[in-house]
Amino acid sequence: MTFRPPSGGLLRMTVLKTDRLILRGPSKDDVDALFAVYGDPRVMRFWSEPPHADRSVTRAMVMRHVQSFERAPLYFVIERNGCAIGRAGVHERDEIGFILGFDHWREGLMTEALQALVAYYFEDLRFSQLTADADPCNEASVATLLKAGFVQTGEEKNTFCVNGDWSDSVYFTLKPDQRAA
Repeated sequence: MTFRPPSGGLLRMTVLKTDRLILRGPSKDDVDALFAVYGDPRVMRFWSEPPHADRSVTRAMVMRHVQSFERAPLYFVIERNGCAIGRAGVHERDEIGFILGFDHWREGLMTEALQALVAYYFEDLRFSQLTADADPCNEASVATLLKAGFVQTGEEKNTFCVNGDWSDSVYFTLKPDQRAA
């Protein structure tokens, strides 16, 4: 997929807003807040890597993401009340992913963020589809994807190994005409 910038604005200015959230590019100032997310074993339980052992791991990740967002604003920081609480966006070709701090679970925030992101990818960037991969045991993420209109397209055993523990994957696709209303 070739990245096409949204019409009428500078890439670094790409900000998406919802009723409760701001989705924006990452900043070096996000390291501490995002370490609280990526360092939490509850949050990282279904992630494809172990919890960050210290802030230096998060700092390196954030700095990589700052540079990549400047080239292509695809993977956003989720901000609520002035604080980074998670991340979401396309991280590989058309694959969407998301992560949210534990204190913000079960409030519908990821559904809200995903609605804004899906509209951005289909309407502004003209993606032909979005895909997703989730651990089938991660019921909340699976439900969030289904609520957004994603359709399950397959499953596979033993797709990720983190600290010696294998996880399975369930795969999803969303076409522009399948979006939730």
